[in-house]
Amino acid sequence: MKHLLKLLDLSPGEIVEILDLADELKAELKSGISKPRLQGKTLGMIFQKSSTRTRVSFEVGMYQLGGMALYLNANDLQIGRGEPVEDTARVLSRYLDGIMIRTYAQEEVERLAEYSSIPVINGLTDMFHPCQVLADLMTMREYLGRDLAGKKLCFIGDGNNMANSLIVGGLKMGMSVSCACPENYRPAKVVLDFAANYGNKFTLTDKPEAAAVGADVMVTDVWASMGQEHEKAQRELAFKGYQVNDRIMALANPNCIVQHCLPAHKGEEITYEVFEAHAKEIFDEAENRLHVQKAVLVKLLG
Repeated sequence: MKHLLKLLDLSPGEIVEILDLADELKAELKSGISKPRLQGKTLGMIFQKSSTRTRVSFEVGMYQLGGMALYLNANDLQIGRGEPVEDTARVLSRYLDGIMIRTYAQEEVERLAEYSSIPVINGLTDMFHPCQVLADLMTMREYLGRDLAGKKLCFIGDGNNMANSLIVGGLKMGMSVSCACPENYRPAKVVLDFAANYGNKFTLTDKPEAAAVGADVMVTDVWASMGQEHEKAQRELAFKGYQVNDRIMALANPNCIVQHCLPAHKGEEITYEVFEAHAKEIFDEAENRLHVQKAVLVKLLG
């Protein structure tokens, strides 16, 4: 593993290695054990999209590992004034030990990695969100057991970067995955082509009720992601009925957990009641961004 660009690039074994290391790092932190595994290492963090969890978790993670993180706002870099990505990659490779980028186009992350001589981590693109889904898988293992094979993951909502990464991550971990999306808001073709290899382990429907039956994990996300605010009214119409509520949860398994990458728009994609009833696992999921990203950093920069 040279970079973390998307979960499609990782083998099931590599995902499990990251999750196992994340468990170890979390246990060390909770026990007050400090090991400066990345002493003297520097991570550059390029942000073209705003962030709460990604910035804080990577910055704190590097600090806890003995390294340093530099916040690089794209507006302050020459990349924001038209410098080619390939040139930025080659310059930053001379200064840093790793790059994390949070941007719009997946192609930009891939090009950055192609021209970089140091590891590149995808902190989010419009296509994929691998760090978040690794944190989701870590949380699922904490609640459902370390072996997720045979468990059912249900995603209800927009076939966005979260849906794309959850489908890949869930299937690679041996889960069955059901996805309920309106017809014009389906996951990416490359992901559906990948999922086709898993036969009836993957189902795609426009009926949330059908997707929810027997779920062990229920996941949703906002209807309008960053950069789609102008589509809000149109999306509210399209996603009417795609809400995680008591009626949907009643169709899932009795001990079904709920995951949400946050921020949540309570009353839209999830009711206030369901969110608060499952707040512990949702905020465990948010915390696990820190631990799983530390594991990725150790794997790539250590």
